[in-house]
Amino acid sequence: MLSFRRRLALLHVVVVTTVLAVAATLTYLSLVAALRAQLDGALLVLAEQEASILAASPGLPVAVHEPGTTAAPPPYARLDRLVQIIGPRGEVLARSANLGAAALPNDAALLARLARGETVFEHLAFGDEPTRRVSVPVHGGRALAVQVAGSLDDVDHAVASAGWMFLVMGLVLVVVLTAAGAQLTGRVFGAVDDIVRQARRIGGRTLAERLPHPGTRDEIGRLIDTLNDMLARLEHAFEAQRRFTADASHELRSPLSRLRTELEITLRRPRGADEYVQALRSGLEEVARLTTLVEELLTLARLDAGQDMAPVAPVAIAPILEAVVRRAQPAAQARGITLTLAGADDPGADASGAHAFAAHASAAHAPAAHALGTDESNDGGPGATARLPRELLMRVATNLVENAVKYSAAGGTVLVSLVVRPDATELVVEDDGPGLPAEERERVFERFYRGAAARVADIEGTGLGLALSDLIVRAAGGRIEVGVSRWGGARFTVHLPAGDA
Repeated sequence: MLSFRRRLALLHVVVVTTVLAVAATLTYLSLVAALRAQLDGALLVLAEQEASILAASPGLPVAVHEPGTTAAPPPYARLDRLVQIIGPRGEVLARSANLGAAALPNDAALLARLARGETVFEHLAFGDEPTRRVSVPVHGGRALAVQVAGSLDDVDHAVASAGWMFLVMGLVLVVVLTAAGAQLTGRVFGAVDDIVRQARRIGGRTLAERLPHPGTRDEIGRLIDTLNDMLARLEHAFEAQRRFTADASHELRSPLSRLRTELEITLRRPRGADEYVQALRSGLEEVARLTTLVEELLTLARLDAGQDMAPVAPVAIAPILEAVVRRAQPAAQARGITLTLAGADDPGADASGAHAFAAHASAAHAPAAHALGTDESNDGGPGATARLPRELLMRVATNLVENAVKYSAAGGTVLVSLVVRPDATELVVEDDGPGLPAEERERVFERFYRGAAARVADIEGTGLGLALSDLIVRAAGGRIEVGVSRWGGARFTVHLPAGDA
């Protein structure tokens, strides 16, 4: 089977040859028609001149008006023309000297057409050359018509010369265009071959390499730019995957190592029941960390694969926030942190607000939660919805609220608020903790990344919570912004498209 390059070259030759053949044929036919029309016009002019002279002098003898014998040059238009004047029965009344004793042939059909007043053009088999004749009727007098004949030899020679010229020019053009097409396709496919060779060398370990660029901005250049951009994205994705695998292995290895160490130490010698219970509880804590880490890794994998984000009905946000804040109360109470849940109509709520969840108070005396879901006048009320699976929305809110509680100082404040706008809903979580330096805000959503504050304070965590939250929100068409809270701590704002949009 022919290669694509050869098929393209063959197609180019066929198209060029066809176009040139059609163009040359049409030009040749036009030239033939023009030359013969020019000869017919010259014959007709001469015949009409003779006919007009005869019609104007009916009483004079019938004669052909030959060029004079004066010193003036003869009119070239009449030198190679055969002229004769015929009567009603086809008899020759007069003829030009160059006819001699010969006569142009006539038949009954021609005489009948002339009698009806028709001007007739025809080819004749007369003498040694192809001949063209015109017969013009004469009105009045003894003559029926004036006939003028001329040789087609010059016309045929010109047509033959033009045909050879078109043939030679066509062959030259076909050869030149074929060579040019072959050079062009060779250059194009040479670049493609370079791309193929380089692409074959690029693998998972050599993604940093790029395809050779021809240095032009044509289609090949744009193709290579596009492929190089794709390679850059693949390199970034592979690098992120390698980092993710390495970090995940490290994060999984640590609790497994601790769990194994504790079990080995426990089994070295017999121990009392209390020691076994303590070891089992410690192991259970490590298993819980492993379970959380594995669940987050599985959720990330499903979201990366486009799963878990099927279209869902709008979900009310307020009840989810209330549940998340309620579940975060024990951790907040243990550190004396005031956890506040406020709606859009209460933007200034703080630790002393009437709607605060007073985490530092006892459960029996704690004020009732601010019921966002039942306050019809609150902008964060029943109209605040998002098109997210309930469990994923709860995971986002839980990650942000638990992070705020973990990073706030003892006795500090965490404010959770909900703001509804015409085209979006904003979930805001802010604290009075150490905050995030500007250089860390760009990396805070990277997987397994933990900021300086987490490392210094040795705060527990997997480094996946914010990455998972960001992926969920972006998959839903929203975004998470990081800023500074009113107390100088961290402020996370989740922008979600309206659920009824």
